[in-house]
Amino acid sequence: MTAYDPSNVFAKILRGELPSQTVYEDAETIAIMDIMPRAEGHVLVVPKAACRNVLDAPPDALKAVALTTQTLARAVKAAFGADGVTIQQFNEPAGGQVVFHLHVHVMPRFDGVALRPHTGAMEKPDVLTANADRIRTALKEL
Repeated sequence: MTAYDPSNVFAKILRGELPSQTVYEDAETIAIMDIMPRAEGHVLVVPKAACRNVLDAPPDALKAVALTTQTLARAVKAAFGADGVTIQQFNEPAGGQVVFHLHVHVMPRFDGVALRPHTGAMEKPDVLTANADRIRTALKEL
């Protein structure tokens, strides 16, 4: 198995070396806005443990990520009045993984509305801030 690379973008965010729009944090996880969202309100749940993906993650990190994912799924659904939620997690290049630190995508979804394609285009910071504020408000109300 390939070794964990501590220079990945999520490791840098966890160390405070790169900015992020954090919407939730506990002792074991953070949830941040995806800067290239495929849906309005797209967040990423990231364990603080250094693990490449689900294949090498310690059981406690997986449990923490699952619980935080559930919390964020409820919050983004409420914050955006969504009809449902898509949760995605990718492992290794063949599985679609691009950033090699375990993370889970949580996206509010609406009937009849497709996910935006992943183009690499970054969302405007003010839009990310407004969406993060909506999610933070929803978290307080849950």
